[in-house]
Order: sequence, then structure tokens, then C-alpha cells
Amino acid sequence: MNHQFNLEVNGIVYPLDIDPGRNLLSVLRGEVGLTGTKEGCDDCECGACMVLIDGQPVNSCSYLAAQAEGCSVTTIEGIVDGDRLSDIQSTLLDAGGVQCGFCTPGMIVSAKALFSTNPDPTPDEIRIGLSGNLCRCTGYTRILKAMERTARP
Repeated sequence: MNHQFNLEVNGIVYPLDIDPGRNLLSVLRGEVGLTGTKEGCDDCECGACMVLIDGQPVNSCSYLAAQAEGCSVTTIEGIVDGDRLSDIQSTLLDAGGVQCGFCTPGMIVSAKALFSTNPDPTPDEIRIGLSGNLCRCTGYTRILKAMERTARP
């Protein structure tokens, strides 16, 4: 039996009628049509599927879509400044912190959560804030430098 509910994503309400066992990641990509959130490990290990639920970072691969009923979901597509990239996104690009880009949405979403609660984190706090996100390409140095520049422009 399907579950009918409304899912608020990036400020838009989507009426859904889905199997209650579906994870949020598959619903975001399938029914909602937002493909910026990536499926990496499907086991809460890589952070590629990170979204914000009421401002808190969550691995959407292990979070049931129905659990998000009544919550505000923010995906990478929702982290923009009007029609411009956010400071986090711009700084990451400028610092060369993007290579293949697969981990980038999760990194940005995690950074958004960090900066929302701590606008001036130390380098160690940045490392902790991004610790749930794996990157196979960059070696993290440029990502961390970009986040430090975002914190202290």
C-alpha cells in the first residue's frame, strides 16, 4: 500500500504517492526530478547523497522519504543565492576543489550545515563538519582550503 503525503523540497511542495519503504534519495531523483544528490555507496559511508532535513545533514540513502513528511528538505539545487552560486559553491570552484564533481554536492550540503551553525569554524571544525563526505579525486586539501576561505574571506 502506497503512502500519500506532501514533501517540501527547496521550498516547493511535491504531492507524492509512494511505497513507504522508498528512501529519500530515490524519491528526490525519481519523482521530484532533482539529480544533483548522488548515489554513491548506498550505505551511509560516502556522503554523496547528503541533504538537509530542517537544516541538519542527513544521508538520504538511508532516510525514508516518508520520514521527511512535515520537514523542509534542502538539496544541492536549493543551495544557491538567487540565480548565482552560493559563496560556498563559488569558493570551492575558485580554489580548484572540484575534480570529478561526484562528491561535490554532498560536500557543499555538509558545509552549508556547518556554516549555518558556526559561521567562523576553525580548520579542525571544518574537517569534522565534512568528515562524513569522501572524495576520491582531490586529496581534500583544496576542498578544506576553500572552506577556510569561505569562513574567513
